[in-house]
Amino acid sequence: MRIAVDVMGGDNAPDQILKGCIQAIPLLSHDDRLVLVGDEDTIRDGLSERGHLKDPRVEIVPTTEVIGMDDPPVEAMKAKKNSSIVVMNQMASPRAHNKVDVVISAGNTGACVAASQYFMRRLPGVVRPGICVTVPTFSGPIVLIDVGANIEPKPSHLAQYGVMGEVYAREILGIKTPRVALMNVGGEEQKGTDLMRHARDMIRQFDNLNFTGFVEGRGVFNGEADVVITDGVVGNVMLKLAEGLSSGIFKALAHQVLESDPELVMRLESVIKSLYAKYDYHEYGGAPLLGVNGVSLISHGSSKDRTIKNAILRGKAFAEARINEKIVERLASVKMEQVEA
Repeated sequence: MRIAVDVMGGDNAPDQILKGCIQAIPLLSHDDRLVLVGDEDTIRDGLSERGHLKDPRVEIVPTTEVIGMDDPPVEAMKAKKNSSIVVMNQMASPRAHNKVDVVISAGNTGACVAASQYFMRRLPGVVRPGICVTVPTFSGPIVLIDVGANIEPKPSHLAQYGVMGEVYAREILGIKTPRVALMNVGGEEQKGTDLMRHARDMIRQFDNLNFTGFVEGRGVFNGEADVVITDGVVGNVMLKLAEGLSSGIFKALAHQVLESDPELVMRLESVIKSLYAKYDYHEYGGAPLLGVNGVSLISHGSSKDRTIKNAILRGKAFAEARINEKIVERLASVKMEQVEA
């Protein structure tokens, strides 16, 4: 399997990205290849420092431009054709020579989404791809889709997110019959906008989908659903709010315990670290852009080495599980008139 990584993307690039790639190498199969995309001198220097410059499992694809985190996505993609994001996604095109199977970037999310859609195209039957993220909750991990790719969805988009998210939850999280719910301001039938109610009615028509109706924000973390559907704005805000809140709670807890009983901190250190790891986004690596005809993982802009390592492993697992084929099969059971844009 050929896994391409954007070495230049993210707040901590290139150092942390390269470190994560090197950490992943021993965990890959002997015939897997890591394709590092970015400034050639930077990549060579980083590999040389860590003794992997001549590793046969590592390939370098040089680029000369970088799409910044603040660059307008579509304009930057058109203007910076030799950027790491653009070149990497070109390599994932069905028509590419020496094609890569997975692309991973912690760079500009909008540019990643635009480039993946442009070069990979959509899976058959998919109306609009969405970013699917695994969110840790008090009842175990859940799937949240979308978290930023589609800020003005149509009912058909949300309906398909439910189907694609269900496949992901079943195949990757191992949930046999995922409960699918639509994020709303209340659980009552009459609550929400016309968009929410129309999407709900559309989803209810899908065969063999365990749709439970609307779910409120508090219900998400109380285990009321395994797949939560929402638009890109609400999903992104919810994701970052959860990240900030969990981080703040752990810091406040550690500070309070340290002040009251320093010895207790030492006794609880392993427990606190284990608990923190369960709610740490670095453990989940990256979020797949479901619906594109390929495997595109978008990692957090603040990704560290272990984030990238885990993203590489998750991307490999996604491809090996043939998630895209299963999404196409699942969508084929839905009548097309139900999901027209």
